[in-house]
Amino acid sequence: MRILELREKEVINSRDCVRLGYVCDLEFDICTCHVTHIIIPGPCKVWGILGRDHEYVIPCSCIKQIGVDIIIVDVDIEKYLVKCI
Repeated sequence: MRILELREKEVINSRDCVRLGYVCDLEFDICTCHVTHIIIPGPCKVWGILGRDHEYVIPCSCIKQIGVDIIIVDVDIEKYLVKCI
């Protein structure tokens, strides 16, 4: 699977069926050349005008299934919501 194909898939949390968004980036382990995390933009600030200052950084071990157009994850949303650098 190509990175561009992952960017077209919507990520859904299976715990509460919440749509988290679309994959925007990936983290790699340089030593092993494996994907370690998927990154999804977090919730918008005021009315979506001021951009975003948080993102979801979800480990690949939390991915339960990758389908044709969605990725199902099983995570505690607050645990993986981190401030953007």
